[in-house]
Amino acid sequence: MSFDEKIATVRIQAATSLDELEKLRVDYLGRNGELTRYLRSIGEMPAGERSAVGAAGNKMRQRIEKSLQEGKKKLQQLAILKEMATISLDITAPADSSDSFGHSHPVLEVIDELVRVFWQMGYTVVDGPEIETEWYNFEALNIFKDHPARDMQDTFYLEGGNLPRTHTSNVQIRYMENHQPPIRIIAPGKVYRNEDEDQRHSWQFQQIEGLVIDRGISVADLKGTLLAMMRGILGEQTDIKLLPNFFPYTEPSVEMHATCPGCKGSGCSMCSGSGWLELGGAGMVHAQVLRNVNIDPEVYTGFAFGFGPERITAIKHGVSDVREFWRPNFNFLEKF
Repeated sequence: MSFDEKIATVRIQAATSLDELEKLRVDYLGRNGELTRYLRSIGEMPAGERSAVGAAGNKMRQRIEKSLQEGKKKLQQLAILKEMATISLDITAPADSSDSFGHSHPVLEVIDELVRVFWQMGYTVVDGPEIETEWYNFEALNIFKDHPARDMQDTFYLEGGNLPRTHTSNVQIRYMENHQPPIRIIAPGKVYRNEDEDQRHSWQFQQIEGLVIDRGISVADLKGTLLAMMRGILGEQTDIKLLPNFFPYTEPSVEMHATCPGCKGSGCSMCSGSGWLELGGAGMVHAQVLRNVNIDPEVYTGFAFGFGPERITAIKHGVSDVREFWRPNFNFLEKF
């Protein structure tokens, strides 16, 4: 049995369509193709001839495959050119300005607004790992082994001792390790907590934390910053008040309340009639936290704060259940 490579090559080069080329490929290289049968027949030749004829046959197959590939590429290019000749395209025409491309997620819009507010105040946006060690997530922040926040009811733990971060304070520790004051940063990002979900809580949510370290920083600086932030996001009529609280990484610690945007402080169902909404925690950075990152608390002071953008978004848009923002409910999201 023999195979005429020259005739096969001429037929491949003369093919005028991809369908014709595919038929030739099957005729020559298919399971029962002409070249395939020829290569099988080599096994029936005398042992002394098989090696040389087999090597020549394999090279022949490679050349046929190459011819087929080149023919396919040529025919595809011709098809593209033919299609382009029938298409009328004005590259100088203006882009479609319709609103059919979707819109930003409401929570991400609020994050962007907050980032702009802090950027105008000279803050740098920083990021860090979502999977963290206990040192960066807890111990460097004065949250030791016996602290309630270390309980399994609040934290997910992974094999090997690491954990999904429960706040973005880990970013602050990592930043302070590598930067000396003055420091002025915000750290937005996802955090994870082992919590029962309800209208105000979820096991995964967004958080923004801020940190300022410099000489002479006081509680007055903290309050002025929080006031500017809330007025930038909820309107110039917003006021705030700071109430005592406890966080292991700040001393003194406060919780921030802002006037309810629904009733402007007069009392409504959103604020349970109080006129105020609790929106986050803050305080002066604990001296030990500064020592943990080799910053001298005798020279520098600072403040830190943290709050949830979902909560602010819900208040801003009058949404009663923060879980709605992340459900696959496009009818709900289209409202924004």
